[in-house]
Amino acid sequence: MSRIGKLPVAVPAGVKVNIDANVITVEGPKGKLTQSFGDFVTVKLNGSSIELTRKDDSKDARAAHGLYRNLINNMITGVTNGFTKSLIVTGVGYRAEVQGKMLVMNLGYSTDFVAAIPDGLTVTADAQGKISITGIDKQQVGEFAAEIRKLRKPEPYKGKGIRYETETIRRKVGKSGAK
Repeated sequence: MSRIGKLPVAVPAGVKVNIDANVITVEGPKGKLTQSFGDFVTVKLNGSSIELTRKDDSKDARAAHGLYRNLINNMITGVTNGFTKSLIVTGVGYRAEVQGKMLVMNLGYSTDFVAAIPDGLTVTADAQGKISITGIDKQQVGEFAAEIRKLRKPEPYKGKGIRYETETIRRKVGKSGAK
């Protein structure tokens, strides 16, 4: 039995869960999310919890058991609390600002990078170089943060670039000059 898949998912008050054939819809104070799931698992709503059981012990069913349990748990967390990723822009002259539905970044190249903010996400940028990405879909928040980070990855000598707030950069010494 899957250690994660066997755990029930608690449904807090104020969250509505609707399970159709192979689609689960979760609606809460922050929004509405929909996820389809395969034929490998059955999803049942028991009072204020959701339980998943797998149809058989095939390899695909075992893999899907914990996956769908975590996806449903992330949906419930998203519609109640939401998800946030923070990025730090480090470097002389590096800056980021939000202009309408666009994130405009000067990252040391001759032209500015302009990234369209997807629907469902809220992006804020302050003068100290911190970018906060907030939304209800964990996958969408993480994907957009990864795309922004990919524009200028942090380099190990001076630490310039875009990094996650929780990320630590292993710094290198560089040239010594003495022989």
